Amino acid sequence: MRPSEAYRSRSVEVLGLWEWPGWRIKAYGIAYADAPLDSRLTKAARGLTEGRLKASAETTSHYGVGFAGVHQGKTGNFVFVDWWADENELHHHVYVSPPDRPEALEYQTPTGLAACVWDLFLIGYERDAWVRHVLRSKGNLDAYVRDRFQGRV
Repeated sequence: MRPSEAYRSRSVEVLGLWEWPGWRIKAYGIAYADAPLDSRLTKAARGLTEGRLKASAETTSHYGVGFAGVHQGKTGNFVFVDWWADENELHHHVYVSPPDRPEALEYQTPTGLAACVWDLFLIGYERDAWVRHVLRSKGNLDAYVRDRFQGRV
């Protein structure tokens, strides 16, 4: 099996801080060929992030912080919702939708799908930010939330 095209970097943009009572989620956007993100996808991602936090995160010993990725890919859309719990554990949930129906996100975590190469960069960046600001700095959650990546991956 061969890739359909050569690797090309993609721009990562900060979509802002999504907040709900007790939660601060750093939101990122990535798009194939640097196309503008479909607002339907972003809106759906924000809604399912809130829903996932209410459904799953409240049963964990969490810190009320994490990150979400909204990735408008070549062959589909990917959304991941992540939060930190139990000092050093990342909870990761993945959703996918077809390109022509971005709001039709379906839960994929039970299938084993974790992340693509662009998403993995962000997960790695967030891991390093967690170590830097929380584990090494005795729990500086505000510094962690302020530390956001923007650039090309």
